[in-house]
Amino acid sequence: MYLAKIYVSLKSTVNDPQGQTVLGSLRTLGYDSVDGVRVGKYMEVRVAEEERGRAEEQVREMCHELLANPVIEEYRFELEKLTSP
Repeated sequence: MYLAKIYVSLKSTVNDPQGQTVLGSLRTLGYDSVDGVRVGKYMEVRVAEEERGRAEEQVREMCHELLANPVIEEYRFELEKLTSP
């Protein structure tokens, strides 16, 4: 079994209004040195596969089909082998 740690963020060419709101709020709180904010998503998915290659393939498919919008978002993931107790 593997644990997939998935990070999804807007492509750099896509405007991030939520990031702009957070940036404005941080500056209002006095954090004037903050130069930019991009907001994204983090997910953990357990994949019951024995082979790493198959787990990677499934996670890529999940990201492309549901977890990320490939038109405006990019994703990356890390796989961690889980050991049975």
